[in-house]
Amino acid sequence: MSDEAREAVGDYKFGFHDPENATIRFDKGLSEQVVRDISALKDEPEWMTDIRVKAYHHFMERPMPDWGNCGELNNIDFDNVTYFLRSSDATEKDWDDVPDDIKNTFDRLGIPEAEQKWLGGVTAQYESEAVYHSIRE
Repeated sequence: MSDEAREAVGDYKFGFHDPENATIRFDKGLSEQVVRDISALKDEPEWMTDIRVKAYHHFMERPMPDWGNCGELNNIDFDNVTYFLRSSDATEKDWDDVPDDIKNTFDRLGIPEAEQKWLGGVTAQYESEAVYHSIRE
């Protein structure tokens, strides 16, 4: 984290990040092929891939907003962003099987263990991927 970012976060209790421990990590940058590769990796249907590709082209064709304080958006280097990584190879059905580093993140966020383990219809996401899913009967 840069000094500027660290200063902006200050002592905000949720201003932390975990060390990267990805099982799958795409190179930085976005292209139509990256969009298609992500969709394929998620085993998405063709119609979903088509929507994602259409959205990608829409994003690429649009200028950055220039109203309000949106000028700061011009500082984003979209080619220096990793658009997909996966931190777990499986979606677990038992909270005890979720990797400890991922469970620790939920602890740091203040999610009580009772909620983590026993709420019905819960899916826990980490790095945009489901790492735990349970439907209570």
